[in-house]
Amino acid sequence: MAQPLAIDALYEEHRRFLWGLCYRMTGSAADAEDVVHDTFVRVIEHPPGRTNEPLRPWLVKVALNVARDLLRRRRRRDYIGPWLPSPIETGSSSQSAAGATGDLSRQSAVGATGDLERDPPSHEPATLEGRYDLLESVSFAFLVALERLTPSARAVLLLRDVFDYSVKETAVALDLSEANVKTTHHRARRTMAGYDAARQLPSAASDQSAQKALMQFLQALQRHDVGAIEALLAEDVRTTTDGGGEFRSALRPIVGREKVMRFYLAVAVNAANAAVRAAALNGAPSVVVDVHSPAPGIAPRFTLTVELNQNGQIAHLYVVSATHKLAGIR
Repeated sequence: MAQPLAIDALYEEHRRFLWGLCYRMTGSAADAEDVVHDTFVRVIEHPPGRTNEPLRPWLVKVALNVARDLLRRRRRRDYIGPWLPSPIETGSSSQSAAGATGDLSRQSAVGATGDLERDPPSHEPATLEGRYDLLESVSFAFLVALERLTPSARAVLLLRDVFDYSVKETAVALDLSEANVKTTHHRARRTMAGYDAARQLPSAASDQSAQKALMQFLQALQRHDVGAIEALLAEDVRTTTDGGGEFRSALRPIVGREKVMRFYLAVAVNAANAAVRAAALNGAPSVVVDVHSPAPGIAPRFTLTVELNQNGQIAHLYVVSATHKLAGIR
């Protein structure tokens, strides 16, 4: 097991699934990369005793233990302003299921590339027809909602409702009793009730509508067209910005059409000569903005991702400008 060629083969076989699981656990591409790395270090230094059994269940158990420890440490640290996931480039939700969820390409902080695979996590057969599909489970709204869960509850919800693990498999993966899994799962679903109530399932039509609304919003900002901006924004629209304390950003979510409009009109002034590229980030229409010669305190690069409400208006805008969170965006 410790031979380099054998480790390389195991890494290539399992890394994509593990990276996808760990990204959903941590909401961070760099952290997911670190967890996968640490997991395979464990393979080399402390391999499983039963080498005749499938390796993936053991890898999942190790990775989830490492990820839960990482989340506990992260929660003990102060974070300046709202926390958002690090964006990853994905296929649009209008693509086929295989294309959109089976090949979510990403680039880690160290430049490795890969995808989030659909292969069954531990056994055959597996349906992977969970409560949340793979593309939805990397959305900003979903990952932000997961932050309300304890690390163990987050792991239980992901295994049960995204990766379609049974109660028994989840218990084994997390070293919990089956009764504990059931109780934790019930509480996790109750915590996710707010997300579920406002949930918008990805579709080709919603993807196209959001893309159109985003482009119209950017054009209206460029023209300083207040009427057009107001028509695009929901009355209770929210914007959440994550500068990680590195750049100027709102230290709490901004709520309400008037406040959100004023915020983005100011952003448009600071980014007047920026280069804007359309992208699909975390399964949603987005743009990557590169600001030429930014003023002090202004981020040289940020991403903007939108979500619409049921009326087709912009309901939430997410901005990520923290440098370490954008390392995977080309």
